[in-house]
Amino acid sequence: MKYRNLGKTGFKVSEISLGTWQLGGGWGKPYDEKTAEAVLETALEQGITFFDTADVYSDGKSEASVGSFVRRHRDSVRFATKCGRRLNPHTDQSYTPASLRSFVEDSLRNTGLERLDLIQLHCPPTSVYYRPEIFEEFERLRDEGKIDRFGVSVEKAEEGLKAIEYPNVDTVQIIFNIFRQRPAELFFREAAAKNIGVIVRVPLASGLLAGKMTEATVFEAGDHRTFNRNGESFDKGETFSGVPLPDGLRAVERLREIFPPEPSMAVRSLRWILDHPEVSCVIPGASRPDQIPRNCAASEAEHLPQAEHTQIRRIYEVDIKPLVHQRW
Repeated sequence: MKYRNLGKTGFKVSEISLGTWQLGGGWGKPYDEKTAEAVLETALEQGITFFDTADVYSDGKSEASVGSFVRRHRDSVRFATKCGRRLNPHTDQSYTPASLRSFVEDSLRNTGLERLDLIQLHCPPTSVYYRPEIFEEFERLRDEGKIDRFGVSVEKAEEGLKAIEYPNVDTVQIIFNIFRQRPAELFFREAAAKNIGVIVRVPLASGLLAGKMTEATVFEAGDHRTFNRNGESFDKGETFSGVPLPDGLRAVERLREIFPPEPSMAVRSLRWILDHPEVSCVIPGASRPDQIPRNCAASEAEHLPQAEHTQIRRIYEVDIKPLVHQRW
């Protein structure tokens, strides 16, 4: 495993880290504490040192598991959690300094920690990024010792650009993969100039870029790949990166034509992301321990040849860009 600086946080983290949404909720499987523990421990054994969770994952159970794990390995790992998605309705008006402060307090109790390494706004409405009082509250929380670093998780590149205008924003979590290339334009350049940590989520486009799905693949009723394809429950871009499944499958077949059989498409897709030096870490999820080594293999894999990068860009430009680029 190789390690990178998480922007100006001062944290050095594994370039392949772990997102914990898949430990339950939204993926059609109930939360299972033993499986979650096995996934976390396997990740650490593989060299992963950064773990991302949120207070809404499995109604706080994921956050509690990560907190317990972090307490046992406090000298070895860093973690991030997120807040804001518990607001109902999830609107600009619901975002207040008081409500966000209460969520931070809840996360401290839930994790059993005295201070949160990194707290992130969890994909708030775009208008929230234009309210300085929201960002100022996290500065106060940091002064009080309740949080160490502060960041945002965004849906759109423009939201990331606005967020990093605030000096206390240390990190931006954003969707970036072969099917969502817009961040590599202006956002990456501005983030690098300000030494912002870039955390990449949805790196395999909800599994599409693992190359194993077909038109016959069936997802469980509780899996967001069933119930959120058109953005019924949250932003459409979180599911298959916003790409309609039939279009995504056709593009995957085109990728298969240019990729050699080894390493796997999943590893090459993760390696493509890591070939962008502005990226601090990638946080693929895992619902089983055996998925961890596959993801980690991308860290040791060689850079993709420039010819492959060129072909990947061509496939994106022709097959995917018209569907997603202008939206996110």
